[in-house]
Amino acid sequence: MPKNKGKGGKNRRRGKNENETEKRELVFKEDGQEYAQVTKMLGNGRLEAMCFDGVKRLCHIRGKLRKKVWINQGDIILIGLRDYQDAKADVILKYTPDEARNLKTYGEFPETVRINDTVTFVEDGFDEDIEFGDEVSDEGEGDPVDNI
Repeated sequence: MPKNKGKGGKNRRRGKNENETEKRELVFKEDGQEYAQVTKMLGNGRLEAMCFDGVKRLCHIRGKLRKKVWINQGDIILIGLRDYQDAKADVILKYTPDEARNLKTYGEFPETVRINDTVTFVEDGFDEDIEFGDEVSDEGEGDPVDNI
């Protein structure tokens, strides 16, 4: 009899789809928590977020969210602040775009926050000075050795 070396069959690979369409109650921030927007994904369960109190923090995605809730750049998240490290925080919850819009209408976010736009965080005009030296022509589309 062959021994099973995997962690399950077809149903495990298909994955759980538990509460995707289910509406959840809107969670507001409490003491020691802050709203933030993800600026950069760093990998290894970490990200850089700009908090709405004006501080940029390194955030750690907790294990409950890690492989179940995918967090991308520009998402609105709720983070738990650390008492002993002000520059680091832990991701508690990711808000859907609808929930983020509701929080903005309740006045929880500053008016300058863009909810469903991708955040680039690069100043306008930053890449206008880039010029490429090689001009590509269409005449010699044969073997690249012929053009030398």
